Amino acid sequence: MGEHAYIDNFLDGAKDLLGVALIIGVARGIVVVMNAGSITDTVLHWSEQLLSGLGKVAFINVVFWLELMLSFFVPSSSGLAVLSMPIMAPLAGFSDVGAEFVVTAFQSASGLLNLFNPTFAVVMGGLAIGRVPYHTWLHFCMPLVLMLFVLITLALSLSVY
Repeated sequence: MGEHAYIDNFLDGAKDLLGVALIIGVARGIVVVMNAGSITDTVLHWSEQLLSGLGKVAFINVVFWLELMLSFFVPSSSGLAVLSMPIMAPLAGFSDVGAEFVVTAFQSASGLLNLFNPTFAVVMGGLAIGRVPYHTWLHFCMPLVLMLFVLITLALSLSVY
């Protein structure tokens, strides 16, 4: 490959990645705005009020659903753990649920939502690289996501006993 062909191929590849870089930047910007505006803290405080005093099955399922919601806003699993675990783990003791089940609910919710989360840079970047429209991806993955949701809810419900 000659010098000019090499430069042309390099620039074509860079054009493809520019869209991905913009999508990743926007996704990260959403998280920064939520943290700077104390939106994340507000959601966590509301969650603490909601979860205290529930039974085992209700508690673990509400934690799972809540972690699903939080995973949408905070697509970083380590960032979400830092935000939610200091509240969720102590709440588990009030409902007589082991902290390991809260961690399982957290990880299951984060993994499930990150299959299709539009604020998750890996999903949006991968779709952009593959030139797959987001609505096409949703149509393809939703049956699997719904089956996994039911399976995870059932597994969490049975695990606390």
